[in-house]
Amino acid sequence: MPTYLPLDDPNDPRIAAYRDVREKDLVGREGRFIAEGETVLRVLAGQDRHRPLSVLIAAKRRDKLEPILSTLPDAVPVYLADQAVVDAVAGFPLHRGILALAERAPEPAADALLAGLQGRPALVMVLVGIANHDNMGGLFRNAAAFGADAVLLDPTCCDPLYRKAIRVSVGGVLRVPFARLEEGEDLVGLLDRRRLTSVALSPAGETPLHRLEPIPRAALLLGAEGPGLPEGLMARCRTVSIPMAAGFDSLNVAVTGGLALHHLRTAG
Repeated sequence: MPTYLPLDDPNDPRIAAYRDVREKDLVGREGRFIAEGETVLRVLAGQDRHRPLSVLIAAKRRDKLEPILSTLPDAVPVYLADQAVVDAVAGFPLHRGILALAERAPEPAADALLAGLQGRPALVMVLVGIANHDNMGGLFRNAAAFGADAVLLDPTCCDPLYRKAIRVSVGGVLRVPFARLEEGEDLVGLLDRRRLTSVALSPAGETPLHRLEPIPRAALLLGAEGPGLPEGLMARCRTVSIPMAAGFDSLNVAVTGGLALHHLRTAG
């Protein structure tokens, strides 16, 4: 059982990491991250990759959250405060009244992450230039929903452990292992070396998605809305498109990713 600690001062130094949440979102948290909301707290408590450090909740939510909180390690303090105090700490009205602080797990090298998928069917999502946290969260939500084994990020992608991305992913970011490519690392060469078939999704793709045959070991490449994937990258991949009505040629990248992941997971 965790330790429950009453809190009545928003300036209490014990909860300094929670203070002015939005501002700290922008400058980083030195190897830690904030999880927000009941669903994300449940995922955080049920996984073993990222270590929970503390929880701050509106005291009125304790009874409802007890089944989740009781699974936390004994050393994790749970601070209980009035809703007004929680809002003052966060710096804005936090209607969910639930925040948790956790330590980021060490991030593996991309090659090491893929090495753990050798010798079996695998589905990997590869993100290139995804700088929007809503899209990042939606993509990880899809990756978790459709059983992706891993996610690779290129160096220009935003941080999946940004508070908003975690919230939009409904905890999917905490479920699916991910790694970031090094600057200049050969993405397609890495996928080839690990015996993964590179499938690049683009409005100009040669094969309609519904005609794509089952691929036992697939890496799905997705680019940012607008610029999409670099032409040089697509030239080294199998390209796939999603046919649409006349006059429309693209979908939100998270929607596109969800359709493609579902097809790759269920085809055949």
